[in-house]
Amino acid sequence: MATPREALKSYWGYQEFRPLQEEIIESVLQGQDTLALLPTGGGKSICFQVPGLIKSGLTLVISPLIALMKDQVSQLKSREILAEAVHAGMTRREIDITLDNCINSDVKFLYLSPERLKTELFVERIKILHQKRGVAQIAVDEAHCISQWGYDFRPSYLEIAAIREILPDVPIIALTATATEKVKKDIQEKLRFENGKVFIKSFARPNLSYSVRFEEHKDRKLVEVLQKIEGSAVVYVNTRRRTKELAFLLQRHQISADFYHAGLEFSERSLKQEDWIHGRTRVIVSTNAFGMGIDKADVRLVVHMDLPPNLESYYQEAGRAGRDEKKAYALIICNQKDIEDLRRKTQQSLPEENLLKEVYQMLGNHFQLAVGNAPLESFDFDIQQFGHQFDRRPIEIFNSIKTLESQGLISLSEAFYQPSRAVFKVDHKELYEFQIANASYDSLIKAMLRIHGGELYNSPVHLKESSIMAITGDSLNDCRTKLAQLHDRGIMEYFPQKDKPQLSFISERYGQEKLPLDIPFLKGKRKLTLDKMESVISYLHNEDRCRTQQLLEYFGEVSYEKCQVCDNCISLKKSDESGRLKNHYQEQINKVITSGSALDVSQLTAFLSPQDKDVFMELISEMLDHGLLFYDDFGKLKSSKS
Repeated sequence: MATPREALKSYWGYQEFRPLQEEIIESVLQGQDTLALLPTGGGKSICFQVPGLIKSGLTLVISPLIALMKDQVSQLKSREILAEAVHAGMTRREIDITLDNCINSDVKFLYLSPERLKTELFVERIKILHQKRGVAQIAVDEAHCISQWGYDFRPSYLEIAAIREILPDVPIIALTATATEKVKKDIQEKLRFENGKVFIKSFARPNLSYSVRFEEHKDRKLVEVLQKIEGSAVVYVNTRRRTKELAFLLQRHQISADFYHAGLEFSERSLKQEDWIHGRTRVIVSTNAFGMGIDKADVRLVVHMDLPPNLESYYQEAGRAGRDEKKAYALIICNQKDIEDLRRKTQQSLPEENLLKEVYQMLGNHFQLAVGNAPLESFDFDIQQFGHQFDRRPIEIFNSIKTLESQGLISLSEAFYQPSRAVFKVDHKELYEFQIANASYDSLIKAMLRIHGGELYNSPVHLKESSIMAITGDSLNDCRTKLAQLHDRGIMEYFPQKDKPQLSFISERYGQEKLPLDIPFLKGKRKLTLDKMESVISYLHNEDRCRTQQLLEYFGEVSYEKCQVCDNCISLKKSDESGRLKNHYQEQINKVITSGSALDVSQLTAFLSPQDKDVFMELISEMLDHGLLFYDDFGKLKSSKS
């Protein structure tokens, strides 16, 4: 049987993480607060498994991404490691059952969205859980979200530190793929690290070639690049409409491609993702909704056809290429219009105070929440429908919601798929009596018991209405109607499937004029956002420095070694080689021309037989421009020195 350390090594992500593996394991085993920066992202989730596989008790994992949470829980369960998740989109009853399950069973991991930490229900249950089973450690994913200097600040992350008052002796391991020096310090301060350890994998990716191409005909360039570079690719754009347009364009050029965005049905998203992961589709054209939590090591190319808002986002998305440590490319294709669009969209992402108050009021009215009400549950949120209802552009609403989120007032999760779930609220005897008295529900209940058995009495199980229909012969609508009726009659808890973003009110609803906006913070955030945007533009225009060095410097890492594989390094190398050749050719030309020989250009070229004719012709042009050479009356080259 494998030892815990051997088990850990078999679970560890990509080869590139292994040099840090033993050190991080030792830090966690010693109960030290630990910050690990693993810039290439995929595989860092193993750090959550480190304590869970070695220590007894439960590991509490804080994550802001529901889809990633669900994926991690699924992976752990597939390895026969018990795990649960509590997040937006669950009812109070579901949360109640899940937390009870963690207390009364050997669940090793509990995944939580950060806004759930301060709820009274969670606080009371975690105290009981710690007394009964023990919380071994807290793992914080996407730890940069705790810093207002980070690119994705979330006020709910500040609640994590308050857990230390309830669990004072429980160590924290914090993980992030991208953090500047300022953010690293902020993470440790906000999480109240005491003598914590920091482990950093270099941001340098020796196998990844970064490039920027300024092109008026961007689509044409994309096709050209994909025809030259073989292998799996991701193409990022900013709009859903553009994903479809570009995918169809690539298909017309016989390039295997598909599109992906959060507006697609779950089944369609899953199929497209699986086809790409398994190589049935070569290129996926997507908004930034694609890629998070997907471990595909053999991506050869990531292309940005629209500009990212900051270098943190760009580094993370570009870093999805070449995780197998083989040669890969990260390319930005842009033009001046893109830069103008980036500036305009960045300004739009910073709404004024009046708009924030207006959108907040609209949300309260839309969900029919009275002032002072603080609902514990989340709401399905369709931004397109909401915008149409209030005659507001979706982009205005989205930017306002994200700003209100940064103020700790509301939270908007990403779209995620939650299948239908159900659990009986009555015991065997009561259920049997109900079936006798209500024959119209008998076949439905028997079908559910036949498929799921006694599990239905313990905790919510995933329902497949299609499987129930196959037994009962009901239509889908009839099946769902009966399930809802059983819910209303108190026989069971039925939670219909969801596939929409979830909006939560983090605090009580305020009146519009009493909305507690932190104006100084918003002004500081505006400046920070604009500065980050300008860093992207500087990166695009800087053709004199190695791209990797520019990115490393942004994240506070100094390197005196050029990567030798980015567009700037290759260009500078060619320039150096061109300069060396020109010096050599000029010496030869001067010897021939000043010796009295009179040759035209073609004769001179034939006589000297230059290795690089393009450089040779460029040199002759430069020497003519500078007066070092001139043509005589017979069209022969002469030297000004002769």
